[in-house]
Amino acid sequence: MVKQEVTGTWITLEKDLTLRVPSDPNVGYIEGDGVGPDIWAASSAVMDAAVARAYGGARKIHWFELMAGEKALKETGEWLPEKTLEDIRQCVVAIKGPLTTPVGEGLRSLNVTLRQVLDLYACVRPVRYFPGVPSPMKNPERVNMVVFRENTEDVYAGIEWSAGSPEALRLKGFLEKEFGVKLPDEPGIGIKPMSRAGTQRLVRRAIRYALDRKLASVTLVHKGNIMKYTEGAFRKWGYELAASEFAAETVTEAEVAEKYQGKAPEGRVVIKDRIADSMFQQALLRPSEYQVLATPNLNGDYLSDALAAQVGGLGMAPGANIGDQCAMFEATHGTAPKYAGLDKINPGSLILSGAMMLEYLGWGEAARLMEQALAATIQSGVVTYDLARQMEGAREVRCSEFGRAIIDRMGG
Repeated sequence: MVKQEVTGTWITLEKDLTLRVPSDPNVGYIEGDGVGPDIWAASSAVMDAAVARAYGGARKIHWFELMAGEKALKETGEWLPEKTLEDIRQCVVAIKGPLTTPVGEGLRSLNVTLRQVLDLYACVRPVRYFPGVPSPMKNPERVNMVVFRENTEDVYAGIEWSAGSPEALRLKGFLEKEFGVKLPDEPGIGIKPMSRAGTQRLVRRAIRYALDRKLASVTLVHKGNIMKYTEGAFRKWGYELAASEFAAETVTEAEVAEKYQGKAPEGRVVIKDRIADSMFQQALLRPSEYQVLATPNLNGDYLSDALAAQVGGLGMAPGANIGDQCAMFEATHGTAPKYAGLDKINPGSLILSGAMMLEYLGWGEAARLMEQALAATIQSGVVTYDLARQMEGAREVRCSEFGRAIIDRMGG
């Protein structure tokens, strides 16, 4: 692997974890597999143009390539080289396209591995509607939520053993003997660890997000009516965190009803909770009542994809995995290998993730330019095939042409 020339300045972290972002930051990128190179080329051009237009050349991203996935395997013999992890830590902020999940070899999932090894504990998924995007909903514009999904715990952390394996049989014997648990013959077994510390750092980040943006509520989504000591604890620990660290800035839904005649005090974020299955129904029937959702790992995976479907699908859904030491922004869809190299796929997810990244860097002006130009492009009917086939009178364009159309709408 050829050593890259470093042309910019590294982003650094203060002791209080505040980012110090220079005007010429090195930002890491993983091109991605399958359609990754196509959407990266379109998206990076949009990001570069937005930064140039917003700051008149006074700021510029210096892209630093990170090796992962099929390209890394070809060049290094590894799906995820250790040097890549070191480079991400050095960059502090990075963005990536979709990565292949190795089949029958290597890591279980490159995405999960990145989250766990780098302790990117918060999966942040904003879901909003862009006018003109086809949606199965009558009023998709009512959906405007941000999902904060815990990334490192729960059954989705992947602590499990296959049915009939020596480990599963040994654990079955232990559980039956020591705890009187009755299990079926040759079960597959997974473990669902959830901790106070893991829960509260996620909820802390969700509440700060709501406070910074003056949003009305944070909702803890859980299945605590059944899994009382894991998901029920998630609910309990979330409320405890709000009371201990944000007592002056938050109020519970129960307090609003009992003390404030159903109207939250001005400037305070309402902390509430919903059972997971009820939340799915609420997302469909009363989406405007929810702004920020804080969820355990598996529930958040389901819920964020379901919300994305309400506003047009994963092609328009951005995302990020954020920890205290570094952050990785990403396209939320898969590699779509049958479209690889065809310059066809919608780059919207990665473009919007790029806008999230610019906002995270403190470059909000460039982020808003990107979002506004993307919205204007869609409203004009210039879209990629996935949207064109559902929009009457649309003009279908290639991935690269869609990116150029967005740039054209940023203005001089």
